[in-house]
Amino acid sequence: MTRQKVLVLYLGTSALDSRVIGWAVYDGIGATSPTTGDSDEPPYATGVDALKDGWRLIQAAPLIPPYPGHEHDVSYLKHEFLFEQLVTEEPS
Repeated sequence: MTRQKVLVLYLGTSALDSRVIGWAVYDGIGATSPTTGDSDEPPYATGVDALKDGWRLIQAAPLIPPYPGHEHDVSYLKHEFLFEQLVTEEPS
C-alpha cells in the first residue's frame, strides 16, 4: 500500500537553496509521529537537499511583495515549500 509523507520547509528566502529556518513533518504511514519543533536541527539544510534525498516539491512559496512601509514587519514565515514522498508499505 502506498502512503504519503509531507515535509513543510520554511526557508530564509524564496530561493530553494536558501537555509531552512522552520519545518514540520507529517507521516502518513504512521511509522513515526514527529511534531513541529521536536528537534533542534532541521531535517535538511536547504530545500535543494530535500530534493536530492528524493522528496518531490509540490508547492513553492508565492512571491508577494510587502506593503510599502511594512518591509520589516514580522508575522509569519512566508517562504513555505511543501514536499512529499510516496512510501510503499509491505503487506503484513
